[in-house]
Amino acid sequence: MNNTKISEVKRETHELDASGEVLGRLATKIAGLLMGKAKPYYVSHLDCGDFVNVKNAAVIKVTGKKEIDKVYTHYSGYPGGLKSKQLKQIRKENPSEIIRHAVFGMLPKNKLRDIMITRLKFI
Repeated sequence: MNNTKISEVKRETHELDASGEVLGRLATKIAGLLMGKAKPYYVSHLDCGDFVNVKNAAVIKVTGKKEIDKVYTHYSGYPGGLKSKQLKQIRKENPSEIIRHAVFGMLPKNKLRDIMITRLKFI
């Protein structure tokens, strides 16, 4: 049984370069670092993760026809409030949102997810 306490967690800073990386593969690396899965004292109910700085988010690669076919949707909650954008449109407006969205979906769906995603920064 692992008796890890939040005071024992040591946070490091990792700097990753997104140029030439495939979106999903980079996102899994980032999600693992944010959760702290590689640490020997990892427990799922504590936030054991590290800080992650990502540079060159605009030049991330996607495979196949995802540049056109992948659609991000957002619903405001009002009638007619469904908004859709293609990946290529988001890459022009806010390229870091592509990586943030992918990583956010890979983090655990609990109260720690919002805390973990705040440690993801883009340079």
